[in-house]
Amino acid sequence: MIVERSMHHQFLSNTYLVAAGEGGDAFFVDAGGPVEPLIDAAQRLDLHPSHVLLTHHHFDHVCETGALRERWPSIEVLIQPLEREMLAEVEAGEVDAGCTLSIGGLEVRPLHTPGHTAGMLSFLVSSPDGASRGPNVGPGGFSGQGAAVFTGDTLFKGSVGGVRAPGHTTYMDLRDSIMGTLMELPPDTVIHPGHADATTVGQEWEGNGFIRIWRGLDPEGARQCTAMGQPARLILLGQDYDGGRKAWVRWADGSDDIVPGSQVQLG
Repeated sequence: MIVERSMHHQFLSNTYLVAAGEGGDAFFVDAGGPVEPLIDAAQRLDLHPSHVLLTHHHFDHVCETGALRERWPSIEVLIQPLEREMLAEVEAGEVDAGCTLSIGGLEVRPLHTPGHTAGMLSFLVSSPDGASRGPNVGPGGFSGQGAAVFTGDTLFKGSVGGVRAPGHTTYMDLRDSIMGTLMELPPDTVIHPGHADATTVGQEWEGNGFIRIWRGLDPEGARQCTAMGQPARLILLGQDYDGGRKAWVRWADGSDDIVPGSQVQLG
């Protein structure tokens, strides 16, 4: 599988060009990073992009869609229906969980992973001969080897998405998306996040601080703090993809939240 990446120098948002091999059909995941290097890569590898698959509607993941359409006027842009309702200035069709796409010899399974946004999709990509089907298969009907999953802003290397961005849902949605969907994939599945660097399911299962607490391996924190101007308990102050911090807090009513670390002051 070919995965070429371009990352925006400010947003650290990734755009990916994906194909089974040289000389065939290909697709993009998101369109927020500079796309010129990927246009050059498509020409170098004799690839013919047919789709742009958008994980969610935020500007830093869709702002270069027009440049891809200018280069390939017939390219099909797809996004989850709830995200389409919030997508400004980008025309797109719809794709949703349960709809497997076949593009250039690859199978693409959209997985609904809400939390950061309501309609967030992760895209699980594998070759048809890498997938196993049966009563005990994992998310999207997959329990094979050699797959990659493009997680948008749900899961990052060493961190997780926040649930304070426009169109967000809840902490519980985010946790369920990660633990009940993404962490159910085979450990060697490569994670290509919406920001910064790649990782694997196995690496995050063992090393991601949020996941370690969810698994019961590490204790929750108990320090009092002020988060977003409100009193809270700091469960975890973890690393984030941009070198900053991501905070898991518990409010006075017992509900949990994931907020920027910059919005937390320790008591």
